[in-house]
Amino acid sequence: MADLNFKIEGEAQTGARFVAGARQFSIVIDEPPALGGDDLGANPVEYLLASYAGCINVVAHLAAKELGIHVEKLGIEVSGNLNPERLLGQADAERAGFKQIDVKFSPITDADPEQVSQWIERIKDRCPINDNLANITPLTFSLVSEEVSV
Repeated sequence: MADLNFKIEGEAQTGARFVAGARQFSIVIDEPPALGGDDLGANPVEYLLASYAGCINVVAHLAAKELGIHVEKLGIEVSGNLNPERLLGQADAERAGFKQIDVKFSPITDADPEQVSQWIERIKDRCPINDNLANITPLTFSLVSEEVSV
């Protein structure tokens, strides 16, 4: 199967708000007032956690079907702590990102504990967001010059 390419693009609306387009969807990324925003959307790190939970959900249901597990209900909570000092330019002793990300996986299912363990390992192995968070992913950052209107 050929690689799939995913893309978003957008523009800054304010210093704290960015509106992105993804396919036919508009995604508003903003900060709460305490961080200089208008609270018109989740902030970037909340979207990262939500995308991780969404990816776990998709892979969990695919893998459950393959393993013959009936999922009656699935709750997923993803949380993480970060020190905002680097983001805010106040210090650089700690990394800017999450120190750790924790997943609470709460299924109601017919699977026994051994099947659940196998299911979770399959989810972790196949979830693209889990892979990107757990492993170094090459990044490029390109400056595209635009003419400034006078």
